[in-house]
Amino acid sequence: MDGIIISDLPGRLRIRLNRPGLTPRAFDRLSGVVMKVGTIKYFAFNAVTASILVIYEPKEEVRLRILEALANYDPGPSRALSGRELTLHAVGEETPLPFNPIWSFILKRIFLPKPIRHFITLVTALPYLYEGLKYLLWRNKLSVEVLDASAMTTLLLRWDLNSASTLLFFFSLSNYLEAWTRRRSLSGLFRSLAGHEELVWIRTQDGQEIRVKESELTVGSLVVVRAGGLVPVDGRVIEGEAMVNQATMTGEPLAVRKTVGGAVFAGTAVEEGQIIVKSDRVGGETRIRSIIEYIKESEASKTGIQGRAERKADAIVPYNFLLAGLVYLVTRNTMMAGNVLLVDYSCAIRLSTPLVVLTAMREGNENGVLIKGGRYFEELIRAKTVVFDKTGTLTEAKPEVGEVCPFAPYSRQEALRLAACLEEHFPHPVGRAVVRQAKAENLGHEEEHTSVNYVVAHGISSTWHGHRVLLGSRHFVIDDEKVIITPEEAAQADRLCADGSSLIYMAVDDRLAAIISIHDRLRDGVVKTISDLKDRGVERIVMLTGDLEKAAASMAQQAGFTEYLSELLPDQKAKVLKGLGRTGQGVIMVGDGLNDSAALSLADVGVALSDGSELAKDVANVQLLRGRLGGLVLARDLSEQTMARIHTNYLVIVVMNSLFLSFGLLGWIGPGVTALLHNATTFLVALRATRPLLEGQPPIHHQARSLTSDRAPTRLMVE
Repeated sequence: MDGIIISDLPGRLRIRLNRPGLTPRAFDRLSGVVMKVGTIKYFAFNAVTASILVIYEPKEEVRLRILEALANYDPGPSRALSGRELTLHAVGEETPLPFNPIWSFILKRIFLPKPIRHFITLVTALPYLYEGLKYLLWRNKLSVEVLDASAMTTLLLRWDLNSASTLLFFFSLSNYLEAWTRRRSLSGLFRSLAGHEELVWIRTQDGQEIRVKESELTVGSLVVVRAGGLVPVDGRVIEGEAMVNQATMTGEPLAVRKTVGGAVFAGTAVEEGQIIVKSDRVGGETRIRSIIEYIKESEASKTGIQGRAERKADAIVPYNFLLAGLVYLVTRNTMMAGNVLLVDYSCAIRLSTPLVVLTAMREGNENGVLIKGGRYFEELIRAKTVVFDKTGTLTEAKPEVGEVCPFAPYSRQEALRLAACLEEHFPHPVGRAVVRQAKAENLGHEEEHTSVNYVVAHGISSTWHGHRVLLGSRHFVIDDEKVIITPEEAAQADRLCADGSSLIYMAVDDRLAAIISIHDRLRDGVVKTISDLKDRGVERIVMLTGDLEKAAASMAQQAGFTEYLSELLPDQKAKVLKGLGRTGQGVIMVGDGLNDSAALSLADVGVALSDGSELAKDVANVQLLRGRLGGLVLARDLSEQTMARIHTNYLVIVVMNSLFLSFGLLGWIGPGVTALLHNATTFLVALRATRPLLEGQPPIHHQARSLTSDRAPTRLMVE
């Protein structure tokens, strides 16, 4: 991209482009390129002057990388924009900070004569008067804007231009401080979010598959996406076939079949199959923009308490006018009546509550918990039921083969070799355990089978030397495929799962050939997490698993669950969540796999682990970024502290502003002092909202209701 450097100061670059404009899409792509080179504080394109402004960390290497990125960027076809400035800050802001009003106020008082100051005051007051009229006449609403305009009108009618100037100063200062504190919170959240980068699989020119960072993808990269993964790029399928869920792009929840030549887009999810995508536009370029959109959506998702607080604050506005009218009728003193109009409750509430939420989101993210919106803080506290998927969620997802129990005419070595031959095609944890065990025993497994078909969350079917082979869960092999199991074989299965092991069944020509037991240890901290949740008032802690009854009961007792449900099919998990949701007590679902995505979406709060499937993480409302279940306890503690701070701030705002109102009515303070105290309170509450929530704060414990781990878990009963 061609341009001329017209300003080059430390930490600040302005470049005029030799082209009329950028399309919004080209700007988004360019912003992604620039944001990756270093710490960028502000990035904007002005369509009027055709110039780019970049404010960055004042380091020479960052400056050089910015210039290189701009020089090498190809924006594609130009399109003149309608004079609107496209702006992207490192924190996702839409506009820069307003001018600091303190300097303006001081300079006017020192250098400008009184007539000019008064003229500026009158001109500056007009937008506030217009906003008040707009809300009163066109929206028929007594809002804070009407309150501000009324206070300003009162001062102007009294020709108290000094007080009016002071009031305007505090209005400007309030707007400035609101923008400053909001940016401070957003900046920390944005930096912490941008620090997490996904790893993706690509195929190299020599046919090898390697894992790289998303930012390392380039146009032409061959990206491998398997079932449960998110497509990280825009491109076309060059190999394979898959069912792709495009809900994030189109809003349509049904998966679309994609074959060779089909177009796929970044952020869509592969539900079944496997594809190799040749990238046209790398997802890394849009990663920054997606984070910004996520933050905006999170801000839009207001907490219920915020909405209630705002409604209460707005409801007070009519009483301000009523009280001001009564004061004037009794005292005939416009100053005292004006003092009533100078105090509003809504301003501080509207500012402080979202700042608390943004601070909590940032702090959670820094501690390995990503909460995707304000309303989930309330839901995390409200929930009295927590449901855990077992495999991969409660366990380490690093299983090992325990025992291979063959049945005639197959030997142990033959059974393990054949199972490994089939499992190596599908990189799920259980399959990898079987392959590792065969390799450890030096059991070579040549490709002696035909095509392998994978049935999601069930198992594998193939043909081996003309024989039909099935490998998978009991549901798949015994129930769905109707393979015969003898009493002796069933007894062996009971023996193998008595210690909590999971079982893989293998059948050849509709007869059971072997059962393989899989040991998967509990993740570190599972028992403590469940105990901590009980201490925090969770009444029901449920485990869901496809394991047999005995294995499930053993695991539930070992971990301290209150209830469990075994032998579940993937679609049955969703039915269980629907049944629990009807209790109205709030349900948290914790899962990690592709087959957990429906249950996660049905819960009041879906929680996914960072080492789970991409689809599960995309659907979930909360991500445990470090893969530790203890993060769920931290999320609940953070939610408790968040809501406690919102309540405290609300109380402080109401009490302090009521005091200022009383002082004004008693004539102890004038309009200028009232405005000063009101805005000072707003600023201090906003600063308090951005303080760390967990630092030095003990968790809020609740009295658990006879939930002790020595009480045997019961089988969950669902309608």
